[in-house]
Amino acid sequence: MRKIFNKWIDQYFSDEEALFLFLLLTGALLVIWLLGQPLAPVIAGVILAFLMQGVVDWLQGRGVPHLGAVILVFLLFLGFVTAFLLFVMPIVWQQLVNLFNEAPRMVSEIQALLLVLPERYPDLISETQIRELIAAAATELSRLGQWVLTFSLNSITGVVTILIYLVLVPILVFFFLKDGRRLMSGWVAFLPPKREMMTRVWHEMDDQIANYVRGKAIEIMIVGVVSYTTFAFFGINYAALLGILVGLSVVIPYIGAAVVTLPVMLIALFQWGWSNEFMYLMIAYGIIQALDGNVLVPLLFSEAVNLHPVSIIVAVLVFGSFWGFWGVFFAIPLATLVKAIVSAWPKAVEEVAGD
Repeated sequence: MRKIFNKWIDQYFSDEEALFLFLLLTGALLVIWLLGQPLAPVIAGVILAFLMQGVVDWLQGRGVPHLGAVILVFLLFLGFVTAFLLFVMPIVWQQLVNLFNEAPRMVSEIQALLLVLPERYPDLISETQIRELIAAAATELSRLGQWVLTFSLNSITGVVTILIYLVLVPILVFFFLKDGRRLMSGWVAFLPPKREMMTRVWHEMDDQIANYVRGKAIEIMIVGVVSYTTFAFFGINYAALLGILVGLSVVIPYIGAAVVTLPVMLIALFQWGWSNEFMYLMIAYGIIQALDGNVLVPLLFSEAVNLHPVSIIVAVLVFGSFWGFWGVFFAIPLATLVKAIVSAWPKAVEEVAGD
């Protein structure tokens, strides 16, 4: 066993570049694992700057100086954030409050509907089972209420955190846009002179990550706006809240669309019952999901994602359990990174052995 292990080490870690890349990735994972929460504003700033770097490059390609392009893009970013906070968030918050106020009535209607099932289908389900299900649901709702109460009691901490993000993140975004390449050059200077494998992995990942992150941001905005417009047209309650949920659901491939369908269907069912309005809305919602999956996603990610659906789902579950929202958001790029390293690693070692 020891001989086999030593042979495996010699095969995959005899090259100093492979060993350095392994240590670098391990150190990066440990930093994110241990310091992910304190460094969250920095990570958010890097992501937002990465999203806007393409616009800066586009303006520079048309003769705009670098600093002027950075300032223009940064002002557009501030305008978008300000408009979102002043116009969108108040509507969403009011609809969220109304939804919590309507929750008891919705729960009562669900209980009445469930208690009818044993009378219609006595061979499939009993009244005892229904009451046990209702009791379990009541327990979960009680836990949710306790969480909301705890969240409200800790609202001062939440407000301070939001203020820190509103101040720090824009500052970081500006400096990452302005001095990003210089900062990157400073970090690259610490790498060893021989870095063919790392360069190969970086070139393979750079375009894919850029296309994926920007494409995902565009997909969230398009799906969210189209969903809100559709919900508002049909007059469904909580249209803005549901539109944002549907837009954010595209962050989680396959799973998000299935999960967000439930609140859309339940709210429409409580508002209209089994009526024509309900059917028309669900048909329109199904068309939105179909166009997103079969038209928008192939257009935005035709070259950015080259992974099997099973690999994507596994990546979402694994990285999401590690880093929450950001792990889910970057599940596909991280899975692509793993694939690029696995495909490049043996080649680099073989080339070194051949030399």
